[in-house]
Formats: sequence, C-alpha cells, structure tokens
Amino acid sequence: MLKKALLLFLLSSTCLAACAPREESGRQMDYDETKKMIVDILKSDEGKNALKDIMQDEEIKQSLVLDQKTVTDTINTTLTSPKGVEFWQKTFDDPKFSEGFAKTLESEHEAVIKDLMKDPEYQAMLMDVLKNPEMEEEMITVLQSQKFRKHLQQVVTDTLTSPLFKVRLEETLLKAAEEAGKEKEGGGGDEEGGGGGQGSGSEGG
Repeated sequence: MLKKALLLFLLSSTCLAACAPREESGRQMDYDETKKMIVDILKSDEGKNALKDIMQDEEIKQSLVLDQKTVTDTINTTLTSPKGVEFWQKTFDDPKFSEGFAKTLESEHEAVIKDLMKDPEYQAMLMDVLKNPEMEEEMITVLQSQKFRKHLQQVVTDTLTSPLFKVRLEETLLKAAEEAGKEKEGGGGDEEGGGGGQGSGSEGG
C-alpha cells in the first residue's frame, strides 16, 4: 500500500505541476520545489523499487492499457495545452534534466541510426539530402566556421595524445621502417651482383 500511495502521490504531483492553473487556491507548491521533490523521489532506492513493483502489478498493467482515442485526447488536451507546453519547456531548459534524458535514450537512438544506415531507402534519401545545393552550402559554412575549427582542433589534439593512438602510430612507423630496410637490403644485393658481373667480364677480356 505504501508503494502504491507513493506512485499516486508522484503522478498527482506531476500532473499538478504540468497542467493545473497556477492561480488555483493560491497554495500550489512552487514549480522548482515540486520538480526537485519528484526528482529526489525518483532517484531514491525506495522510489525506484516502488515503481518497479507497481509496474509489475497486473491491475496497474490493465489500467495503463489505453485505447488510441484516449491517448490522442489526452495528448491534445494536456501535453499540447499552453500549460503543458510551458511545463515541458521549463523542464527541458534544465541542463541536468536534458542531459539525463539524452543519456537515457542514447543507446536507443544509436540502435535506430544503425538500423536506418542499413536501409537502402534511407541511404538514398540521405544522399539526396546531402546533394541538395542548400545543404552543401550550409555544410561548407559550418566547416569554415571558427567554432567547428576549434572543435576539430580539440578532436585532433585528443587523438594525438591518446595512448591507444600513440601505440598504433609506433606500430605503423616500425612496420614502415622494417619494410624500408628490407627494400634497401634487396636493392644493395642487386647492385653488388651487377658489379661482380662487370668485374668478371673485364678479367676475361
């Protein structure tokens, strides 16, 4: 019961912070305080365990199954409402929240991009976009910008100072030196052979 009460409190607080009129009764909790409280609850071990247990409850699962019309109506009346838009804008303006949200979806985004890159239709569409004159001009502008050059310089610096890169560079240089030494030895042998042949011809004359 305690875990269910915790989830109900969490959901109620979120809905109030997102959608309820701020003038209502003049006693609504401050936005920042509400957000901090919700984040603290979600980060706590008790909050995480409570959510896991509740989401595994069959009754909760059934109550979360919504038809398409219900979902559409909810989105239209809540998420896209002025209050909902204001809530999400403020939430994503928080650097910590945005960073955590991006990291949460990072692996999923990476998997989607990898799958798309294998899709011939997506590849053709991407090539068409890159061939677009406006896109080419935009890319040139970005590549010539001071910000990009600074970023590229930092990438090169990080690469050159990377221990892994240093090891690979040393291996490449040693391999090149060995091959050059073998070629030099082979060339020297040919020259000696040619000189010996000329000497024999002179003695015979």
